[in-house]
Amino acid sequence: MAIKIDKINFLGWENSIKLCNGIIDVVATTDIGPRIVRFGFENDVNEFNLDPKTIGLKGGDEYRYYGGHRLWHSPEDRKRTYVPDNDEVDWHEIENGVRLIQKPEKWVNTQKQIDIILSPDESRVRLVHRITNLGAWPIELSAWTITVLNTEGIEIIPQPNKDTDLLPNRQIVLWPYSKMNDKRVYWGEKYIALKQDPNNREPFKLGINNQEGWAAYARGGHLFVKRYYPQQDVTYPDFGVSFETYTNDWMLEIETLSPFTKLQPGETVEHVEEWELYNNVNVKDIDEGAFDEVVEKYCRK
Repeated sequence: MAIKIDKINFLGWENSIKLCNGIIDVVATTDIGPRIVRFGFENDVNEFNLDPKTIGLKGGDEYRYYGGHRLWHSPEDRKRTYVPDNDEVDWHEIENGVRLIQKPEKWVNTQKQIDIILSPDESRVRLVHRITNLGAWPIELSAWTITVLNTEGIEIIPQPNKDTDLLPNRQIVLWPYSKMNDKRVYWGEKYIALKQDPNNREPFKLGINNQEGWAAYARGGHLFVKRYYPQQDVTYPDFGVSFETYTNDWMLEIETLSPFTKLQPGETVEHVEEWELYNNVNVKDIDEGAFDEVVEKYCRK
């Protein structure tokens, strides 16, 4: 089926773009962003979560946690990272998709773009994220993509398994508020699993050198798989991790990062993700044996 692209009003964001291939649809609003506010099977639930306090808002100088999918730059900094994305973005069609183009961020002198490219006949999306240095001096950053998923799911993260003989083979990074004995996290032999619990307001975040370049989130019979392309022998932020995940009471984030990149004036860093969505995949609880079946069928391709 050909990709269908329509302008719609989505939850009060009047200038939103819906892309559909007859299987899945993606909605990006151009009133703010660049930000993707919906991803799911056509006429089915939104796999993403949105903050009900900010749905439909636009304009203003304060930073808002809208939810959905966004592009940031790492390392996290209260001034540089939290530049509001409350203004409208430009867009145009590309082959099988659209390109979202942020207006230049004045204080940090960067500009963000996201290409959204749908498969014509599969439940798969390719995202190409770009950050360009518009300033007069070099800057060093990592492109950081953050996907806010809905509640009450289970995330599956592969443990690194490279044989490094007498040397360590993984970095596991925790933030100051994260507790090793948090009941939502499972430290398994093959996988780390993280449950989203709407009754637990405490934040939890971990990072890992995700060797296989994927993570999955099972919820309501659907399986969301996020892929990216981690590189070897490069420097990543946050003690060297290319993958991070965060949860609290209203969402779970799956986050991937590009290597640290020094951008000369006018240069651009690019970071690619692929999303897949599968139906009738029942992951009811944390069980490494059950995870194996799901992973081999849907994640390790």
